[in-house]
Amino acid sequence: MKPSYQLFAFATVVLFCSCTSGSFDIVIKGGQVMDPDSGLDDVRNIGIQGSKIVAVTQDKIIGKRIINADGLVVSPGFIDLHDHGQNEEAFRFKALDGVTSAFELEVGTGDIAKWYTERDESQFIHYGVSIGHIPVRMIVTGDEGYFLPSGPAKTVVASELQIAEMTRRFEEGLNQGAVAVGFGIAYTPAATVEEFEAMLHVASQYNASAHIHVRGGLDGLREAITGAANTGTALHVVHANSSGAEQTAEFLAIIEEARAAGQDVTTEAYPYSASQTYIESALFDDWKTWEPERYQIFQWVNTGERLNRQSFAQYRAMGGIVIVHQRTEAMTRTAIESPLTMIASDGHIENGRGHPRGSGSYARVLGRYVRDEGILDLMDALRRMTIEPARRLEARVPAMQTKGRIYAGADADLTIFDPETVIDRATYTNGAVPSEGFRYVLVNGIPIVDGGRFVEDVRPGRPIRVDEH
Repeated sequence: MKPSYQLFAFATVVLFCSCTSGSFDIVIKGGQVMDPDSGLDDVRNIGIQGSKIVAVTQDKIIGKRIINADGLVVSPGFIDLHDHGQNEEAFRFKALDGVTSAFELEVGTGDIAKWYTERDESQFIHYGVSIGHIPVRMIVTGDEGYFLPSGPAKTVVASELQIAEMTRRFEEGLNQGAVAVGFGIAYTPAATVEEFEAMLHVASQYNASAHIHVRGGLDGLREAITGAANTGTALHVVHANSSGAEQTAEFLAIIEEARAAGQDVTTEAYPYSASQTYIESALFDDWKTWEPERYQIFQWVNTGERLNRQSFAQYRAMGGIVIVHQRTEAMTRTAIESPLTMIASDGHIENGRGHPRGSGSYARVLGRYVRDEGILDLMDALRRMTIEPARRLEARVPAMQTKGRIYAGADADLTIFDPETVIDRATYTNGAVPSEGFRYVLVNGIPIVDGGRFVEDVRPGRPIRVDEH
């Protein structure tokens, strides 16, 4: 929100509350309302009518239902820009971690219309997707890999005709309402700079941000920043802690330098030291050359076992998900402490298995890094979970202009948690364990977490997309 709009919103709240004496659908009573957009941090009552917040006031208000938020923090619902688990099982864990909107923006999809149709409109929480370079490249090159390339999309340098077809598919996806564009250049090493910038140029034409998993550490980051600058594209660099690793501080410094020069560059981090990906991906194509001890950093998600050379070869031939224990807590803290990073999960929970980041990222930040260790201020942590992700998307996506905020007229997507008890409980051997401390989560004004319990029989979440052109 622009400052002038903030003043207008506050004036609207005061005017509305001074003349309102009717009953609301829901009243959230006496919570510590923390809105990073406006800076509000005080006890307030919130009145909700339908899917909207219509009052934020110190006055007493009445409603058909009263939620007593005494001693609890009332925040805008969390917005996850990097969530691969776009299904009901994963959305359930998201809601129990305070998330009200989750987006698949790194990998994305190659068919926007089909992707949204498959989700049947209503879900537990809001959801959205990018048109993705990875799946588009897989379609164009005939790669039959699951989710990530396992064949020619990794190894084939695209012809001019193939780049033209990828461009056409990008345009089609953006015309069908894709939220953004996604790249995993680390997973498509054969993609040239020319191909990469051709796709970025399409994103720029449609005012879409590009969400990029860079390749090659600092050099790959510079490649992405240069490409975005050359094409005038808004750039979001995914998981700075994962891509930066032992050079995370320098990685973030390069982003800060680009921002100081006036370039639109943002980034994110997840609060765990281990990563997760597919074992058959291009990241591990040199696996046969490794020293024996390197295989031990890999953990097969389905069994929890650590791997050796023989089991790595077996599972790579099968294909599937591994957790990779290759970074330190210090690297993670460097990223989490930086004011540059939004919080995102990079999560994926499926069939009861997955990385703990898919179910506990937001609770871990609030419980461990805010409350227990004090390396983050609570309002600043909430800023990175709410208003900053909303701002990243709102230039292209009008629906995001009323999310991530608390004011009269904003969407009633709200997270209510106990700052003294919120914590993640998932582990690397059991990633599908819900967080604790989230007492209420409202999506479109409907409680999806009620008194700490998940509500199975409501589907207030809606697809977030751009109106078709």
